[in-house]
Amino acid sequence: MIGEGEPKGWRQPELWAKALPSVALQTLFFLAPLLMTVLLTFQETRSFMLQWAWSLKTWSDIFSRPHYWTILWHTLWMSALCVALCVLISLPVAYALATRLQSMSGHVKVLITFAFLTDATLKTFGWVLFLDQKGAANFLLERIGFPPAMIGFLYTDWATLLGMVYNLLAFTIFTIYLSIANIDRSLILAAYDAGASKWRAFWEVTLPLSRPGIWTGSVLVFLLSVGVFLEPKVLGGGKSPMSAELIRQTFETRVNWPLGAALTIVLMVTAVFVILLFNRVYSLRRHGAAA
Repeated sequence: MIGEGEPKGWRQPELWAKALPSVALQTLFFLAPLLMTVLLTFQETRSFMLQWAWSLKTWSDIFSRPHYWTILWHTLWMSALCVALCVLISLPVAYALATRLQSMSGHVKVLITFAFLTDATLKTFGWVLFLDQKGAANFLLERIGFPPAMIGFLYTDWATLLGMVYNLLAFTIFTIYLSIANIDRSLILAAYDAGASKWRAFWEVTLPLSRPGIWTGSVLVFLLSVGVFLEPKVLGGGKSPMSAELIRQTFETRVNWPLGAALTIVLMVTAVFVILLFNRVYSLRRHGAAA
């Protein structure tokens, strides 16, 4: 048995017994499918049938065709824009909920949660009806005096980005809100007492202390945005697909499972690399500011 004052280490069998169920579940539901996906990339398809041939043909196709890398770069660029817009929109909303609209914050959070839980397919097709040439957006512009069919917004990357931000905005709102709500108010009052304006207090006290929430929300939105396929297909019209849509087409339409598995591995590795890179930059900047 481990005493109360005795330091715990992995040599104690009690800790291994507690960690074993979690490790077994992660191995069964994450590592095993991931290993099967990696093994699938070394196979081939012939006449739409999977052949276990242990070949590097799939990987040579990926590295020899720039089309796949163009789509990957487009996916990363759209995901980065989605993260930036979500953070820019969420910061004032979360700050207002935590400091200015405390009496209404409960109602606002319920509304945001309700919109977040609404089916994404329904919301996405709702934007299609709104942005269509005969939709509400063009109708309102015509009433104002603009020429007919003024908006050529639908079936573009901007429409795809609009759908991505709309469907993922709640993640950054709530993570940033939790960070701001947990800030000790005495620190902000001390900044006011020292002669800082509201803007300077926000810039030098509130914003640095809310960075963990900003970082957490950014990671969540980035991971989810690299995997979207509904918005590029519906709002973007499939004109410039993203990686997840390409993977879906490869599995379902082309029935090329090795290629789809290889594209999945490339997307996963790239997303993890980008997150680790920004985490390194964030850590260096934080340590530099502390020094």
